[in-house]
Amino acid sequence: MENTSGKIMLNHEDLATQVAIWKEQGLRVVFTNGCFDLIHLGHIQYLREAAAQGDKLIVALNADASVSRLKGPHRPINNQQTRLEVMAAFEFTDGVTLFTEDDPYALIQKTKPNVLVKGGDWAVEQIVGSDVVLAAGGTVKSLTFAPGYSTTLLEQKIIKAHQQ
Repeated sequence: MENTSGKIMLNHEDLATQVAIWKEQGLRVVFTNGCFDLIHLGHIQYLREAAAQGDKLIVALNADASVSRLKGPHRPINNQQTRLEVMAAFEFTDGVTLFTEDDPYALIQKTKPNVLVKGGDWAVEQIVGSDVVLAAGGTVKSLTFAPGYSTTLLEQKIIKAHQQ
């Protein structure tokens, strides 16, 4: 896999070291996670808002097997290498990684970001890792949810178009 942006950090120890360096420099590190399978306007708005919560944005992507367990055997549509490269291409991301588990709890414990965010369809107390971030003095936020945008809706539109 190419890492032309330098943002893709698959080794979680290296990622944790980078986060620690940023924090030592006085920078606020924001962490979010998700499948980010077919990127749509809702994702872009959400990621921009996430990046605005601090100085550096880390995006942890569910690995392919994790996406399949969560979304069904027909997903992901884009493989993890593609999703990593797409996410790393955005100017508002500073670090991109994968996690193989169904949630990023262990990764949040390892990186201890200053800010943890998820989309507005998540209540703060439901956000995985909120206990870790709050205990470390950080903040947890549920950001604006853009209704009408989802990968599932896009997938359904594509299927419907092919059936016609």
